[in-house]
Amino acid sequence: MNFPYSKKKWMSISLAALLTTALGAGTLTASANTGSDHTKAPTTVQASTDKVAAEAGKDNTTTSDTAATDELTLEKAIEQALKTNVTLQNAILDAKNADINDSIIYRSTAQMTADMLESLDAAQAKYVRSAQSEMTKKLNALAVKTTEGKIKLGAQDAYYKLIFAQDDLNLKKQSLARAEAQLKVAKAAFGVGTNAKTDVLEAEMGVAGAKAQLTSAENNLEIAVMNLNDFLGVDLQKEWKVVSANKQMAPISITMKEAENQALSKRLEITKAEEELKLAELNVKLIAEYTAASTLSGQQARNNVEKSKLAIDEAKRTVSKDVAQAYLNLNAAREAIDFQKAAKDSAAESYRLKNLRYENGLATTLEVIQSEEALSTRENEYQKAILSYNLAVVNFENALGN
Repeated sequence: MNFPYSKKKWMSISLAALLTTALGAGTLTASANTGSDHTKAPTTVQASTDKVAAEAGKDNTTTSDTAATDELTLEKAIEQALKTNVTLQNAILDAKNADINDSIIYRSTAQMTADMLESLDAAQAKYVRSAQSEMTKKLNALAVKTTEGKIKLGAQDAYYKLIFAQDDLNLKKQSLARAEAQLKVAKAAFGVGTNAKTDVLEAEMGVAGAKAQLTSAENNLEIAVMNLNDFLGVDLQKEWKVVSANKQMAPISITMKEAENQALSKRLEITKAEEELKLAELNVKLIAEYTAASTLSGQQARNNVEKSKLAIDEAKRTVSKDVAQAYLNLNAAREAIDFQKAAKDSAAESYRLKNLRYENGLATTLEVIQSEEALSTRENEYQKAILSYNLAVVNFENALGN
């Protein structure tokens, strides 16, 4: 419909006045604020059939029902996992069994004196068996330490995923609040005849989409809680008051070469290969002492030494490759945070300006809705970038053998 200039001007003025009256000055433009990137207050989360409250903008306050819930920091999550994780408990029991087995073997071989070792088989029974037992004991002790490290990293992984599931839920609530504010504006404008019914329908679709995304975020949060509880070895329905103060965003402060050297000195697979080389060399020594190194058994033993050396080289190459990949992924994930933050800030400003244009009759409801959807997407991508970086830190620590 074509309006004369005076009528267009009247429509713009009356719409701005309508928005101020119906919603309060600055409601739409203020809703573009995406919140602080700083640490949020503790939030109580739970795994239950009850959904997290879906009301837009509702504060996550601790009620009397949740006042008794345990507070969960990253440190406490790690501590809990070290106490109750089944994988770690099994590794500890294996190490204890290795100690018992080593003690049994030591007692049996200690009775074999040097004058009793008249054959290669006897010497191998004493020295190789004893060395194998000692190696198993050493490797199992290292396996416990390695498992402890992996449990710590696994607890971090589950903890961060829970934090970001909660953050994602909060973002979806913000998105719903913006969509509902836009719907109020569209209905108010339609009521005074300045907007068409299609604007209301488009705004209603925006609200419906935001509610669907909120429901998905609620489900994801419940799953994250159960996954964390499962890893910690506690009741799947246990409630936590999560303190999200451990997000990592600082750049890495170690060089790739330093990281590689750390991993080569810590990784269990390298220690295992080195211990197997010692056993192979011991076997060659015994064969040379009790028979002859030139025998077929001696040749096989020397070949096994060469294979053990190749295994060490292969293990070192694998470790170096793991560290390099984890290091590069870590740096890339850190840079992505800066990119996504810039994109989020730009989307927030675009949304704010689009609302100003709408308030002055220069933009349509659909344009505002599309701008809000773009902002919501960028907010999510920014949170995902932070999550990816924190998980990359976990993977990097694992590659180091920590």
